[in-house]
Amino acid sequence: MPRLWAVIPAAGCGSRFGGGSPKQYAPLLDRTVIEWSLLPFLSRPDLSGIVVALDGQDRDWARCRPADPRLIEAPGGEHRVQSVANALAVILTRADASDWVLVHDAARPCLHPEDLEKLINGVKTSDAGGLLAAPVEDTLKRAEDARVVETVSRDNLWRALTPQMFRLGDLDAALTAAIAGGLPVTDEASAIEIRGGRPILIEGRADNLKLTRAADLPLAAAILKSREQAACA
Repeated sequence: MPRLWAVIPAAGCGSRFGGGSPKQYAPLLDRTVIEWSLLPFLSRPDLSGIVVALDGQDRDWARCRPADPRLIEAPGGEHRVQSVANALAVILTRADASDWVLVHDAARPCLHPEDLEKLINGVKTSDAGGLLAAPVEDTLKRAEDARVVETVSRDNLWRALTPQMFRLGDLDAALTAAIAGGLPVTDEASAIEIRGGRPILIEGRADNLKLTRAADLPLAAAILKSREQAACA
């Protein structure tokens, strides 16, 4: 049976976030952001390994690294796509190309375990892979020089979330081709799409928040606190 792996690219500096350290190491309640992001994966016994791609100058990971033998470190790249590709190369030394790999942002601490379960169960039936996504609900405007040009229809538009899940060999080939061709890749699904793949969308919770600025931290804390209270009720 194909095994299941995870990749957490964590080599970014988070320039828009501010502060003295990368956003993945910002304190969030009783943990760091990256510890929250890892928690749903560490809680799954069916994961064979979790590769964290780190900047070569990282001095924070050692202080918060969870004590789980499945955690593996990989060198980060200048851009996210290179960090993920480096992590896949590490997995390929101990895995089969037909294995599945989940890629999740280090700065998404609010992934709900039920969404992770739903993604895994839904994507295993699709050789094209898939991703968590949320329907666009806000009205969208296209602008030029800070003035509205038109209102864009939100029909059939989705916000791409993570994790995203693909066959290990397929994703490695797609990212390798994208890097070699200098193609714009903003997430793993876009690399698969360039090669003609049509990943499936699994609707996820809208509160799967990606931290971009320091002002996002209180919202993430409120989401996590609400879940803890609901679990204790």
